[in-house]
Amino acid sequence: MFPARVYVERRNQLRRDTQTGLLLFLGHGESPMNYPDNAYPFRQDSSFLYFFGLDAPGLAALLDSDENTETIFGAELTVDDIVWSGPQPSLRERCEQVGIQATGSLDALVAVLQKARRQGRRIHFLPPYRAEHVLRLNHLLGIAPDALKDCASVPLIRAVIAQRSVKSPEEIGEIEAALDIAHEMHTVAMRSARPGMLEQEIVGAVEGLVLSRGVSVSFPTIFSVRGEVLHNHSHDNVMNAGDLAVHDSGAESPLHYASDITRTIPIGGRFSRKQKDIYSIVLEAQTRAIEAVKPGVEFRDVHRLACRRIVAGLKDLGLMKGDVEEAVEAGAHALFFPCGVGHMMGLDVHDMEALGEDYVGYSEAISRNPAFGWKSLRLAKAVEPGFVVTVEPGIYFISELIDRWRSENRCSEFINYDVVEKYKDFGGIRIEDDLLVVEGGHRLLGKRISKTVDEVETLSSE
Repeated sequence: MFPARVYVERRNQLRRDTQTGLLLFLGHGESPMNYPDNAYPFRQDSSFLYFFGLDAPGLAALLDSDENTETIFGAELTVDDIVWSGPQPSLRERCEQVGIQATGSLDALVAVLQKARRQGRRIHFLPPYRAEHVLRLNHLLGIAPDALKDCASVPLIRAVIAQRSVKSPEEIGEIEAALDIAHEMHTVAMRSARPGMLEQEIVGAVEGLVLSRGVSVSFPTIFSVRGEVLHNHSHDNVMNAGDLAVHDSGAESPLHYASDITRTIPIGGRFSRKQKDIYSIVLEAQTRAIEAVKPGVEFRDVHRLACRRIVAGLKDLGLMKGDVEEAVEAGAHALFFPCGVGHMMGLDVHDMEALGEDYVGYSEAISRNPAFGWKSLRLAKAVEPGFVVTVEPGIYFISELIDRWRSENRCSEFINYDVVEKYKDFGGIRIEDDLLVVEGGHRLLGKRISKTVDEVETLSSE
């Protein structure tokens, strides 16, 4: 964990930002896979980690903004716990490591909240995203499960997002540690993927590498020759010479900060002429988009820039036609690029998504565009120094989407469907890097991972 002062300063700022009331944070518990003693790997709630740093199950925390107090609630280890899990620090000892002196039982938390409710005090909590937290909040606060989301505290949501959005030097160090592992993951994948292999063999090698570093993947690994499926978690295809494999993966640092990198690999070590043409368009779109990122720039404009470069490139190849600006305005790009160009990243790979994407990625002045190809943009507002974002344009040939748009004659003034038909079996290409917004511009994070045509072909041929 970070030094205690880091967590103390974060909590002090949070109390100042919310001003009054009780701030309730529920840590995660163990989640059984098929019986209680066989649990999924434990992963603490990210906001609990951010403010309290305790990476253990069965905890809750309460900050009192009026009384300026803070308490961690949980159970002390029993003899049975020690027999099965070995000796561990006491609850009080663990809390002292993050600057908290007061502890209590979970039953005591119930009593404290009951008293606060009788007094009519405001109890702030974040939106629950686990079913067990819905039930716990229902028990603790008496709010009906289907009303909890609407009762979550907007002032607390905004205060948490304001802090977690701006990464400290310590946090950047953790993200770069995660990126060191991502560099190994992607290098191993490029060197290992060969015709005749199953995708799952590469996934096993990549995820085994992560486990050997003592950490976890930051999200389920995507590695597929069906790269047109944006989040394809199936790994059962045989890779053939001439296929393109989209590899989107990352690791967590020891303190659970994420990395998120995508590369596209030519199976057999060489891009075809058609593949090289599309790859070059995506790489140019990514390069231009990255160059545009600096404080004060709205990320929706970075997305729009990537869309324009994609349309211009596809127009040069004869797949699109007409005015580039008008094509993007009409949403014609979305046939090939139906998602957003990137997202915030930190303790969550899609940082703070559980708090509400419209709070994280949008503002009072910038609301979500509901149009296809825009509605999936996770980040649209202006970026600030300290933000960590991904930039990940792609081109995808989704056969079912092409058929539907063609049957509707959609955007036919901008799309040459006869030419597009020849690409329906192409798959997809995505290229992604992580960057830090700094004063005057940005800094690419992590060691450079091969991504030019020549670099990827060289590494994939070794």
